[in-house]
Amino acid sequence: MIRRIRTLLPLLVPGAAGLILAAYAAPPTKLQRIVDEGHLVVTTRHSPTTYYEGTEGPGGFEYDLARLFADHLGVELRVLAPASPSAILPMVADGRADLAAAGLAVTRERRKLVRFGPAYDRISQQLVYRKGTPPPSSLTDLDGDVIDVASGSSHAERLKWLASGHPDINWYENEDADSRQLLHRVWKREINYTVANSNDVVLNQRLYPELRVAFDVTDPQPIAWAFARGEDGSLVAAAEEFFARIQANGQLRQLRERYYGHVQDFDYVETRRFISHIYRRLPDYRPYFVEAAQRFDLDWRLLAAMGYQESHWNPEAVSPTGVRGIMMLTRATASELGIQDRIDPNDSIQGGARYFSLIKHRIARNIAEPDRSWFALAAYNIGLGHLEDARALTARRGGDPRKWMDVKESLPLLARKEWFERTQYGYARGNEALQYVENVRSYYDILVWRTDPSKAPPQLTAVTSSPLTGAAAVAPIL
Repeated sequence: MIRRIRTLLPLLVPGAAGLILAAYAAPPTKLQRIVDEGHLVVTTRHSPTTYYEGTEGPGGFEYDLARLFADHLGVELRVLAPASPSAILPMVADGRADLAAAGLAVTRERRKLVRFGPAYDRISQQLVYRKGTPPPSSLTDLDGDVIDVASGSSHAERLKWLASGHPDINWYENEDADSRQLLHRVWKREINYTVANSNDVVLNQRLYPELRVAFDVTDPQPIAWAFARGEDGSLVAAAEEFFARIQANGQLRQLRERYYGHVQDFDYVETRRFISHIYRRLPDYRPYFVEAAQRFDLDWRLLAAMGYQESHWNPEAVSPTGVRGIMMLTRATASELGIQDRIDPNDSIQGGARYFSLIKHRIARNIAEPDRSWFALAAYNIGLGHLEDARALTARRGGDPRKWMDVKESLPLLARKEWFERTQYGYARGNEALQYVENVRSYYDILVWRTDPSKAPPQLTAVTSSPLTGAAAVAPIL
């Protein structure tokens, strides 16, 4: 009997050991749980710089970053946009969201609640007022005026800290409005001052051109994603790897170019004039832009932005070189397209749309949107041959000829002898083509936000994005 028990021990012990090891196996990490569940939950805020719902689906710098990260992990993206920005960090801290991607400045108080990943941008907080309001040169000049800021924001945190040295500073933490809404209230003269991030200001000035910056309230601050505090740093480590990767392969720079590359030079007078013409001139021609865009599979607002850059929507416009009409077609181009009357608004817009569509289809197939449209705009202005020259120069200079952010740096070289002598088509006014594209992009953005503004949802919703298709849809959070 003893001998039989001994012979069974070698068979029983390994099984028992396996059971013991299974009982003490380490629980899955945060990253493993996300991968196993198949989705990444990200909380953010509604704004042009972070996340918005447009006619083409969700967009925004932070949304695109989060979508890239979800794709990197091989999971779906779910986005939560709470009604109040003050709820964003608590949602991360208590586990309702895996991370916050909301253009968050890294501050001392926030570090007490959450853990930050790698910094990927820098912004300054700025005191904003409306043109016509006496501009203060410092906080002490406010003379008791109230500064409205979003509750729980880094702006409120900064003002609290400044109040220790300036006890006369008065501010109000608004529970019901975010930074974008407060900028709108400043523009409507409902409040005198607010504090906003510099990237929010530069985008919103194109929508509300009377907004002005009095001074910076902070030095440049790092921007980073926020994660839950704790010993499990697996998701943070994955984010660090992700940001290192998109820094190295240029995707981060590409995203910055897409959202901010064309908005640095703010022109108050021209922006104000454009917004006025949206209401005074565009209604007469909008049906023509819509019809032409549908016919040639274009965005009517991009076509309208081109028309404004060409003629300020003046059907009788004539240039010194003889191009004329809303889309400023040359006689030769109009003849080639079968356009009989260049000053007829519908004919001109149909001709311009067809010509732009033809150019766009001739752009190299390995160029993806939105760069494809920006290349087509440049070719519409300067000619496809000169665009190809700029792309060739870009490759020669070590850039990517498929990326607008690289090619736009080569366009001005087409006017410099030491460069255009090396090209097939020679001299061209590359600076004008560059300015043309950047102006059209800016007008397009304003038209998008004026005709299809982002609407904050009355309740919490989620947007899911497939890692395989990139398609987005609204889905409930259970």
